[in-house]
Amino acid sequence: MDPLLYLGGLVVLFLLWIKVKGLDYVIVHQRWIFVCLFLLPLSVIFDVYYYMRAWLIFKMCSAPKQHDQRVRDIQRQVRVWRKEGGKTHMCTGRPGWLTVSLRVGKYKKTNKNIMINMMDILEVDTQRQVGQTLCMCPLVNMGQITALLNSLGWTLPVLPELDDLTVGGLVMGTGIESSSHIYGLFQHICVAFELVLADGSLVRCTEEENSDLFHAVPWSCGTLGFLVAAEIKIVPARYWVRLQYEPIRGLENICRRFSEASDDKNNTFVEGLQYSLDEAVIMTGTMTDTAEPDKINRIGLHYKPWFFKHVESYLTGNNTAVEYIPLRHYYHRHTRSIFWELQDIIPFGNHPVFRWLFGWMVPPKISLLKLTQGETIRQLYEQHHVVQDMLVPMKHIQSAIARFHQDIHVYPLWLCPFVLPLGRGMVHPKGEEAELYVDIGAYGEPMVKHFQAKASCRQLEQFVREVHGFQMLYADVYMERSEFWEMFDGTLYHRLRKELGCQDAFPEVYDKICKAARH
Repeated sequence: MDPLLYLGGLVVLFLLWIKVKGLDYVIVHQRWIFVCLFLLPLSVIFDVYYYMRAWLIFKMCSAPKQHDQRVRDIQRQVRVWRKEGGKTHMCTGRPGWLTVSLRVGKYKKTNKNIMINMMDILEVDTQRQVGQTLCMCPLVNMGQITALLNSLGWTLPVLPELDDLTVGGLVMGTGIESSSHIYGLFQHICVAFELVLADGSLVRCTEEENSDLFHAVPWSCGTLGFLVAAEIKIVPARYWVRLQYEPIRGLENICRRFSEASDDKNNTFVEGLQYSLDEAVIMTGTMTDTAEPDKINRIGLHYKPWFFKHVESYLTGNNTAVEYIPLRHYYHRHTRSIFWELQDIIPFGNHPVFRWLFGWMVPPKISLLKLTQGETIRQLYEQHHVVQDMLVPMKHIQSAIARFHQDIHVYPLWLCPFVLPLGRGMVHPKGEEAELYVDIGAYGEPMVKHFQAKASCRQLEQFVREVHGFQMLYADVYMERSEFWEMFDGTLYHRLRKELGCQDAFPEVYDKICKAARH
């Protein structure tokens, strides 16, 4: 009984402290307390619920039976909107805080919300003569996919990192992984899309059927129609990833070695973590069914060090090494620490004691972090925090890294190569052939003096436009309209918006995501 009384006394003192300091003060200055006591347990409950729900639905085969009915309900909502005069634009009814993007879309409050409750895997087709596929709804996330496919011996050719990323977000936006130097972006492994258009009709688009729409959907951010299903390629999986860590020093050496590794198609996975202007670790991996027992590292276990810290140890020790990592652990290697963002929220999160006792609960759901951040934290993040992914041609990687260092000085930087094939949508190479690009991801607090979010990001955006690169649209975009359409090819997009009656039904992508249009 004494321990219970002691614990109760601590709880009372804690509540009194919150009352004296104020809840806003605690959430802003001691956010880890709120995250550890409330958001981590809630995140576990969320995960368990959605995992069990997905498993039961797939096993009982109820999702395909209900899918057509749900599609008809979306069509009904759109037709009701049209019958009422279509006075405002439409958007999905999913709350803005549920998305992985740190941006909170204000359009949700003014647009007509169309409810799309579709979060089920519909079919795994491994018997097709030409290419096996996975058919799924837009709210299926990467955690669901790896849990199911890996157990069946299959995987996606490109499986973006974070568990909560959804198929709809990756189709309408974009996605990338360390296998993208072979397969391209997430859109390039998609075989077919099904959409409900502005007139309430249902269409299927592929490379052969409604081809223009198929090419225009990626990066359109839901401004051409409502995605209700996607068919995506799958490939055979192996249990292990043989991962080699190679520490490199000197910016020129880093860029040369990273480019060489990215050109080598024998590498199934290529990734770089850059810890300073002149220090990085380049990782190359292949899938395999066998592993050397003394080199196995199950990095996804809750008590293991955060992956980016584990990688940094090879830089400190200045030694090349090889490890064997379970495939699913590898796919979600940055999930537990949200790349390296969690160190700013829970500063002691990588401490061995915390990992052993509470590591099984991390990470907190990004959606819950957004829901509870409040206006003060949102403004602090906006002015003193950077989350950006810039896609630049590999031939400009050295000048791009130098520019990141000059304008924002955020480390580590995430380096992920990808091949960009020819196309006619919003994003394609400027030349006449496929080109190798690199995604440079910066997530953290800028270390440059007198950092100004808008000015600094606009400098980066200008550089990316000059080298014919692209900016991922989940992040804050500060470009003016003319600058945006200088970066992206809007030829096909604008033509289809006019032909499909989207101009009165959906906002233009620029108006939906760019800060200059939203403020």
